[in-house]
Amino acid sequence: MAVSVPILAIVVSLHLIAFVFAVGAERRRSTAKVVPDQYDEYTFCRYDSDASTVYGLSAFGLLLLSQTVLNGVTRCLCFGRGLVTGRTTTCTVFFFIVSWTSFLGAEACLLAGSAKNAYHTKYRGVFRVDHVSCATLRKGVFAAGAALTLLSLLGSVFYYWAHSKADTGGWQKHQNEGVGMTNSDYGQHQQHPHPQQQQHANEFQKV
Repeated sequence: MAVSVPILAIVVSLHLIAFVFAVGAERRRSTAKVVPDQYDEYTFCRYDSDASTVYGLSAFGLLLLSQTVLNGVTRCLCFGRGLVTGRTTTCTVFFFIVSWTSFLGAEACLLAGSAKNAYHTKYRGVFRVDHVSCATLRKGVFAAGAALTLLSLLGSVFYYWAHSKADTGGWQKHQNEGVGMTNSDYGQHQQHPHPQQQQHANEFQKV
């Protein structure tokens, strides 16, 4: 299987866009401050925009789509016609594990960060209570998702490249060799007929 430039471009583009969204989600994390209600009886947390949640879920979806395309083309390494044994297959399995591990880690960070960022704490207690805090997403969750997205990109690209070198190569090689040997044997059979066939042909010519 040769490397398909359109497939490679789709995988790279989706990963890069997901990385940009993950970085945007980290920069736009929700912040909150404690304010009293209109009756000055209770305090509650007032949050700003939830853009970070939208960015995080967008990155989650794009990364999932990229992984689906890649493993649909390569048949998830397990359902192809076979790989050539050797160093290329070892590299394929290694980058397959790297791709999936980093993908799952990135998806976990993006999904957990989006869910936590969307959680809004409401009333917390009587007005003027000390040490009231609002639940917000801590710094670094989306950043970790962005870093793992880049690692997933590298793993996916190298996995696809190695898989294209290893997939069905041995099977096609042996098939071609078998076809070549069959044609060669057929040619030799035509050039050097069996002695009994030659004898029958001579007798037919004499008649």
